[in-house]
Amino acid sequence: MRESLQPGLTSEFKFKIPENKTVPFLYPEAAEFQVMPKVLATGFMVGLFEWACIKAINPHIDWPGEQTVGVSVNFSHLAATPPGLTVTVKVKLEKVEGKKLTFSIIADDGVDKISEGTHERFIIDAAKFNARLEVKAAPAR
Repeated sequence: MRESLQPGLTSEFKFKIPENKTVPFLYPEAAEFQVMPKVLATGFMVGLFEWACIKAINPHIDWPGEQTVGVSVNFSHLAATPPGLTVTVKVKLEKVEGKKLTFSIIADDGVDKISEGTHERFIIDAAKFNARLEVKAAPAR
């Protein structure tokens, strides 16, 4: 983690929503999702917000040896976004508590505010994390 990783850091990230980020594509094996509207799925929206936070902080950590993982999400999903619209995600690093990072997030699709809330991420040592994950996954093989 670099000294430049400080509260107040802001970033803006834009992503044009493709059809494959809509509800029917979230879990293709779920028949219920297949008949739902083709709008940005909340699950993909969470991933988009994680991506925006990662892009914002990677220049301020020792990437890729240090990485971040999401540990908490608290978002509203205020409006539906059809494919073709571009979502703008504005993130602000509100707190740095050791390795825990807290972000505020606001997103819009050019027509409506689609979300606001908070997201927490934790800085990890990628090698140590992956080693622990290997041990955990071993019984499942």
